[in-house]
Amino acid sequence: MIPSQSTRSQNLETDIKGNCTTVTEFILLGFAGPEQQLPLFVVFLMIYIITLMGNLGMIILIRISARLQTPMYFFLCNLSVVDICYSSVVTPRMLINFLAGSKSISFTACFVQLYFFVGWVCTECFLLAAMAYDRYMAICSPLLYSAVMSPRVCAPLVAGSCFIGFTNAMITVCFLSRLPYCGSNIIRHFFCDTPPLLALSSNSYITETIISFLAGVTTIGSLLIIVFSYLFILFAILKIRSAQGRHKAFSTCTSHLTAVTVFYGTLIFTYLRPNTSYSLGRDQVASVFYTVVVPMLNPLIYSLRNKEVKEAFKQSMRMKLLSS
Repeated sequence: MIPSQSTRSQNLETDIKGNCTTVTEFILLGFAGPEQQLPLFVVFLMIYIITLMGNLGMIILIRISARLQTPMYFFLCNLSVVDICYSSVVTPRMLINFLAGSKSISFTACFVQLYFFVGWVCTECFLLAAMAYDRYMAICSPLLYSAVMSPRVCAPLVAGSCFIGFTNAMITVCFLSRLPYCGSNIIRHFFCDTPPLLALSSNSYITETIISFLAGVTTIGSLLIIVFSYLFILFAILKIRSAQGRHKAFSTCTSHLTAVTVFYGTLIFTYLRPNTSYSLGRDQVASVFYTVVVPMLNPLIYSLRNKEVKEAFKQSMRMKLLSS
């Protein structure tokens, strides 16, 4: 329910230096219709539980299975950590808002949420790029794979992904938080995200340009690494004479390709377009997909389409049954 004008005026603080008012807190509009709140709460709670169980299960399986101690699964383990983190930045707050009478969020809390969300999403972009490079080395240079993709290389790749992601987030938050938010404090979204915050400010052209540039560098830059890696992989696979050999080589990439397609598809749709084309319903569907659904899908994609993961799971279950 949209708060009345009197309620909104209580959330605004008069700016003595000018005629406009300064927002001290925001109202997350969320999803329409109070009759839909409880069913949506149940649906998203179940998705969040599956997300936590799936990603935690993947982390534990990779840690305890000797056959999964390879660079590919080191990156996959970190991908599960990132999925848990950025899903947890958004989903718990959304679940609270479904049941709470007030949907307000303070100015500081809003930008803290935005900082961690942008940081983890950008980290996932470069982590997926690192995983594509890992597949490139495994298929195109198998003799050098163990030497090149050593722990001394993989760990800095993950750390570098986090550093770039949170540096991007810091710049984004610094510019967005300095914008003049005068008048309405209603965020037409279910969490504090860049497009709806830009839509609230009347003087956001420069900030929008800078943030669009950062989003483009992050998304397109990491995507180019993935595309070029897979072009070289494709050329290498086509050189394999046996159909069985080509199928085996390609099967190691299908899970990653599926995850990349789902993640980047919604990300590009949401961020790499003008702020003037922002639409509440359309953007909420896309945002729900990559903030809530994708973190749940990733462990399912990598487990259902990966023979090694399934074999490691069966082996761990057999060992558990024997020990009991």
